[in-house]
Amino acid sequence: MSKRKMRLSDLIEQAFASLGANFLRSSLTILGVSIGVFSVVGVMTALSAIRHSIDTSLNVFGANVLQVTKDPAIQIGHGSRRRHRGREPISPRQADIFKQEMDAIGIPTTLSASDGNERATYRDLKTQPRIRIIGTNENFLITNKYELDFGRNITPADIEFNRPVVVIGREILDELFINEDPIDKQINMDGEKYIVVGVLAERGEIFGNSMDGIALIPHTKFVQNNWHSRRSMEIAIQADSVDQIDEVEDIVIGNMRFARELQPEEENNFEITSNAALRAAFAEIAVIVGTGGLLISGIALVCAGIGIMNIMLVSVTERTREIGVRKSLGARKKSILAQFLLEAIFLSEVGAAIGIALGIVVGNIIAVQFNATVILPWFWIAVAVGVCSLIGIGFGFLPALRAANLHPVESLRHE
Repeated sequence: MSKRKMRLSDLIEQAFASLGANFLRSSLTILGVSIGVFSVVGVMTALSAIRHSIDTSLNVFGANVLQVTKDPAIQIGHGSRRRHRGREPISPRQADIFKQEMDAIGIPTTLSASDGNERATYRDLKTQPRIRIIGTNENFLITNKYELDFGRNITPADIEFNRPVVVIGREILDELFINEDPIDKQINMDGEKYIVVGVLAERGEIFGNSMDGIALIPHTKFVQNNWHSRRSMEIAIQADSVDQIDEVEDIVIGNMRFARELQPEEENNFEITSNAALRAAFAEIAVIVGTGGLLISGIALVCAGIGIMNIMLVSVTERTREIGVRKSLGARKKSILAQFLLEAIFLSEVGAAIGIALGIVVGNIIAVQFNATVILPWFWIAVAVGVCSLIGIGFGFLPALRAANLHPVESLRHE
């Protein structure tokens, strides 16, 4: 057993020594492998991180929630944007008509519109300018999976009478009301005064954005203070269960067409999306980008494999006399074969290690730009290691076999 281990260690030592003697050639071959591995690991790391964050973000809405907007949530290409450019925004009047129809059959419906990067003030305290003012109704908490910590929610009466009331997120509470009860206190936002009537439970961050820096006001008050002709209402509808999504979607289409006053022959000028549809749309984009990454990496790895074969063939030619000496001293064919295969595998795996490291770093840097979570793509790391092992064996086998089959006497005569 000890003899076998010594032989293996000798083979590894000789393989490393040979590669070190041809450092420039070995480095260029390793670089080729690294580029191929980097391209696939980098792309897949970024895509996996962004997909994970998107899946997490979509959990803001329940699986049984439909969203109605003027334009698609995801638009691919200029053709899609041109196709929807002429659509009229969903007006507050149309949204109210739609909600009345849905209320009549008992389906919770949320109307909303928002302004971002706002600041809230109370006495001499003020928040950072990152507050999102959301004009909405009593169903916002249901369709957006928020909970009330204390106080009360917006009511239909607040909306009907256009009351200046607000339900604040935890971030506003922590910045403005230090050791003070915020209920019935007056805060200023966007030049208007609002009475705090409730506080939302903490939600944390999703997709790199705080879910607690929000202020909910009646959508009628938002329309009065913040509306302009380019704005469009967003609508969320919650079905009783996921199984009823298709049935509710048919109802939504009919009531939305009624609210938008569309004729029977006219196409829908609004979009209905769900979590499943958004995930499917991103998956389609991911497949296109991922296929491109795999194609680029495949070409690079094949070129790198050819480089490994060339360098090993040159190495066999240069070391013909050395091989002859070893064979004359009793080295067996499988030992020669193993040495040259180890050299080829080493080139591949070092390239894989460098490519994986660079791919993870660059992929996560790209993901961070989209406020995505940093991840380690274990599956693609395993794929890269496995593929590079196959490349080392596959492209290194022919040179290794040629070296193993050299005749010792002819090898010793080689100059």
